[in-house]
Amino acid sequence: MEQNKTSKYLKYAIGEIVLVVIGILIALSINNWNENRIARNKEKLLLKELNTEFKQNKIEFDSARYYHKRALNSAEYIISKFPIDVKTINFDSLGLHSHYMRWYYTFNPSEGITNALSSSSSYDLISNNDLRKTLISWNDILKDYQEEEILAVSNYKNHLKPYEKKHMVFGWNNYKDFFNDQRIDIRFLETLEFENYVRDRHFDLKEILGSETGEMDLVLNTINRIIELSETEIDD
Repeated sequence: MEQNKTSKYLKYAIGEIVLVVIGILIALSINNWNENRIARNKEKLLLKELNTEFKQNKIEFDSARYYHKRALNSAEYIISKFPIDVKTINFDSLGLHSHYMRWYYTFNPSEGITNALSSSSSYDLISNNDLRKTLISWNDILKDYQEEEILAVSNYKNHLKPYEKKHMVFGWNNYKDFFNDQRIDIRFLETLEFENYVRDRHFDLKEILGSETGEMDLVLNTINRIIELSETEIDD
């Protein structure tokens, strides 16, 4: 009888333990599910803000590309007129393209979300491996591209711009009056110095647009990829 009671007690105790373990496992499962749900909601909110940020960045980048291409086209027009003959050159056209060649732009995208991710080491919140890797590489891609823009702006401001101020009626919009002043010795247009300044500007613009390095295309492709992947995750 004692053995029978002990056997029943052991079975009861084992059953209680099993029930307790099952209860703990269920509680852990519910807790994990709830934590995953909270993390997923945080991720979707983050991705929504990221998507909005990079769509705006793309608009700004398209503007930068437009200004660089317009300046490059005008530099190419002026180069096509070398060597310039001041007796036959069309000064209105030359003034217009001199105006456009001066255009410079620096792409300064909003980086609120990417900086927040980087500073707080929160990339793990993003479950998509491809998107996470793309975001991690974004800062290096952007920096490599911006170096070309910064160099071009510095070169223009330190060389061609002072030269223009010395020999032309300097301004951004009055291109028809660039060469229309009795104090100007218009023969500067025929000099090798002027030609070299324009060719230097042309070279810098080509570097920005990535004819050799492909950095502008890489920036654009990265922006498009982040927009695409963030939208896919939001819609899931």
